[in-house]
Amino acid sequence: MAQQSLSFRGVESADQVNRITTVLMMLDGVDSAEVGRHGADVQGRVSREALIKAVQSLKLPIEIQ
Repeated sequence: MAQQSLSFRGVESADQVNRITTVLMMLDGVDSAEVGRHGADVQGRVSREALIKAVQSLKLPIEIQ
């Protein structure tokens, strides 16, 4: 099982954290996701690109690194 990390800028509310957590957990291959205002640590067999695309699909006003 691999770990991927993402960094966020601009996440300002618990609602945004919950939405990001939900979209990441729905991806095939994700076993767990720890999400906070400044980033996410994801365990599973999923590419970093897939994680970024999933978060971008929410169209939140945040920056993902």
